[in-house]
Amino acid sequence: MALSFVSSPSVVSRETGSELGGALVGEPASGALPAWPVQRVFAPLLGATSAAINETWLTDQAVTSGFREGISWRRTDGLLYGVLQLDEADFDATRGSTRLQAASEEAYRRIFRLLDAERVPHLWRVWNYLAAINLDIHGLERYRQFNVGRQEAFLKCHRGATGNVPAACAIGLAGGPLSIAFMAGTTPAVPLENPRQVSAYNYPPDYGPRSPTFSRGALVYPEGQEILFISGTASIIGHETVSPGDVAGQCRESMANIDAVVVEANRLCRSGPFSLGELSYRVYVRQATDFRVIRETLAPLIGKANIVYVQADICRHDLLLEIEAMASHSLEEA
Repeated sequence: MALSFVSSPSVVSRETGSELGGALVGEPASGALPAWPVQRVFAPLLGATSAAINETWLTDQAVTSGFREGISWRRTDGLLYGVLQLDEADFDATRGSTRLQAASEEAYRRIFRLLDAERVPHLWRVWNYLAAINLDIHGLERYRQFNVGRQEAFLKCHRGATGNVPAACAIGLAGGPLSIAFMAGTTPAVPLENPRQVSAYNYPPDYGPRSPTFSRGALVYPEGQEILFISGTASIIGHETVSPGDVAGQCRESMANIDAVVVEANRLCRSGPFSLGELSYRVYVRQATDFRVIRETLAPLIGKANIVYVQADICRHDLLLEIEAMASHSLEEA
């Protein structure tokens, strides 16, 4: 299999030449980061035996590396993984624009310029992290400011803001820069939507001046593989939050939405069907005190699937958790 995903409680510093990129999640002791592109996600792990985990994408193909406009990246012939961090303080707030909006737009403009230069045009999956995601500044919540900047970049770089847009998450951390990791390919993704929900890019103006620019999931095709990415998924039906204040109810509703995306993926996939039990999950939990209830609620739904729990903020004040997931199949065995 050309691309694989591994998770380890230790920080890997010795390079084997097979690393494409990854993420370091948690609160590890200070030290040098690996040489490959690594997104730092400073957020407490819940129920883990270590303070941090290192998640790495490995490839059996030759890799080339580069650094452009603040983006550390690596690529093979068919895909590219990159990481970018921007400090909002480096951007000016102007009339009708905040520092975060300006930083978000610039971040995505840089990503699109890199993908154009490297001829890897199709953005597959994006991981966005920003500080104080629910804070209202100048009359607009920061998540909504981020959405304005992101969509501006999509439109100005002649990328559609509806339909064929990447799978993504946007998560709030206690502090730090705007951090974006992304995977892109030379072949287009197959975007997935959820019939239980309004597509995020079609949300009404109640949720801000610009809709979020992401699909509910995506099927992507590295050489010989089919990977299912499920975007950050929460307790939303239509476009409204359901089960406010009920963390178990929100957990069940989030999994019902993930199941709906899996059903859609299985309708379109080229390999054998995906199942909830084979997915690898990352669960973002707003309040650490809810961890036990969430874990107990998930157990009968997904069994012994690989799960990482992270304490972080969600894009709406009334959402108590968000779940993202992924799985990979070999096409050669299909």
